[in-house]
Amino acid sequence: MEQSTKRTTLITGASGGIGYALARICAIRQEDLALVARSGDQLNCMKKEFEEKFGINVHMLSSDLSQPGQARTVYDWCDREGIKVDHLINNAGFGDYHPVAGADPDLYAQMLHLNVISLTELYTLFVKPMTTRGYGRILNIGSTAGYQPVPRLAVYAASKSYVVSFTEALHAELKGTGVSATLLSPGPTETGFRKRAAMTEAKLGKNGEADVDAVARAGYKAMMKGRLYVIPGWKNKLLAFSTRLMPSRRAILAISDQISRPSKSNK
Repeated sequence: MEQSTKRTTLITGASGGIGYALARICAIRQEDLALVARSGDQLNCMKKEFEEKFGINVHMLSSDLSQPGQARTVYDWCDREGIKVDHLINNAGFGDYHPVAGADPDLYAQMLHLNVISLTELYTLFVKPMTTRGYGRILNIGSTAGYQPVPRLAVYAASKSYVVSFTEALHAELKGTGVSATLLSPGPTETGFRKRAAMTEAKLGKNGEADVDAVARAGYKAMMKGRLYVIPGWKNKLLAFSTRLMPSRRAILAISDQISRPSKSNK
């Protein structure tokens, strides 16, 4: 395949949900793609679809970023294949809807590695060549869960709190470099998240989930403009920023506890 002079966007967790929606937006905008996900079969389908329909170059790598060393593997793959990453979208992540006392510690270790460590490693690896070139866009996928503690999603919410704080600091560090860091914090969205997190009985998201394409469009637009925050939906904006105005952390926790309870709970 010939070397492209187009912008290239690297997307993790690209095979479904927000990752797939963002990949399609980039393809429509004639950006080449470097797609990373666990499912090689799904990536192959995306490669065929996007190359035939949009005439772009699509590189793909099957990789499980919840495992140590995989972020470096992704970076080395890009270097070896001559893929110059202009836009980095850290989308891969998952949650688990259980009280910590009944959860699997190995699952939490994988979650934290994916949601926190791999995201941090990928940023650190790819931001250096971006700043050297004087151009780059980075989009980290957070969550409205990252703005407060969330019982029964305790580890997931804490991991996304890290993403919030980390991206805020990055945005400040990158001023004047030509590179920007943007934080997309969606609320409940029409993806496979609820099923994988085993939270189909949770109140959270029962009253409707946001359209995944609309969330992806908002995130992409904010990334390209170099904005720091994008929180799709006015209710989600209110939820996220009201937690920073409440004088009592106990009040925040009490509200979060009620919202995150199972819908069939008798407590």
